[in-house]
Amino acid sequence: MTETQPANPYGVKPYSQLRAETAARDRSLHDKVVSLEEAAARIKDGEHVAIGGCMMSRTPSALIWALVRAKRKNLTFSRSIVSSDGDIVFASGIAKKVVTSWFSQGIVWGISRVMRAWTEQGRAEFEEWSHMSMGLRYRAGAMGLPFMATRSMMGSDVGRMRAGAAKDFTCPFTGDKLLLLPALNPDVAIIHVQRCDKYGNPQIDGLPFMDHDLALAAKRVILTTERIVSNDQIRRAPDRTAFPFFTVEAVVEVPFGSAPHECYGLYEPFFTHMDLFADMTKADVDKGVAEYLQRFYYEPKSWTEYLERMGIANLLTAARGGESIYDD
Repeated sequence: MTETQPANPYGVKPYSQLRAETAARDRSLHDKVVSLEEAAARIKDGEHVAIGGCMMSRTPSALIWALVRAKRKNLTFSRSIVSSDGDIVFASGIAKKVVTSWFSQGIVWGISRVMRAWTEQGRAEFEEWSHMSMGLRYRAGAMGLPFMATRSMMGSDVGRMRAGAAKDFTCPFTGDKLLLLPALNPDVAIIHVQRCDKYGNPQIDGLPFMDHDLALAAKRVILTTERIVSNDQIRRAPDRTAFPFFTVEAVVEVPFGSAPHECYGLYEPFFTHMDLFADMTKADVDKGVAEYLQRFYYEPKSWTEYLERMGIANLLTAARGGESIYDD
């Protein structure tokens, strides 16, 4: 084993390798704005892609849409909780594996039919961890540590399923039994935010979820943003900046970039469209999801055309709901 190779089958990297990758980042303040297609081209086949946000919140849907259209292969995706984004990466064939704590379009739609079909028939792999464990694994990666000690998953079926990766440990101070979780250091994190400047200083409204740790744990970060604002505007509220610009490799401005999921303060989930996806995959999951991908991913020539197919009424309803949190 060399220092440039993963230390074990779970991809935990030695500190010297993490330090070298961090030192190699371009820390200059330069314009990082690219197109959606150029951003997708920066993600290579076989890489580990961490998805920011959580479930139906701030999903980088537009970049996932571009990855599907670019026909990437053998990607591993990780996320705290996946929604229909997990269905899309499985059904489109761009993912060989999804690492997460929960795999469902949403509570009202039940367990993902796509996930069941793809994993039960051996077409892809779903690696399940607890929600706390996912967060701690990203936190270990962000801190440059090889593992994080926890009591999460101990004595549970999820803990038994992950026995090959999580290791039993006896605390040297108290003698307590603990579990060591392997760090997650993705190749790239894709994160959607409400605003950022052209240099990649992002600001997030609402819950930040695990995005700060994702950005520091990943080798590089690609941001999609509802709008690009001036650096002066970012500097007026520096405490709102979620993570530093030098972690970011590229920035894409893409309005409604989380559709059909929500972006806090701007739009709610497109519930009618989510119902449509559930209905299309209910009777024949393979046929239904293939028709969905053809209609909303392969036929539209641009993200704007994708939004047009969702319908102006759905956009307005989602926007009215999202903006209603402001008492103005």
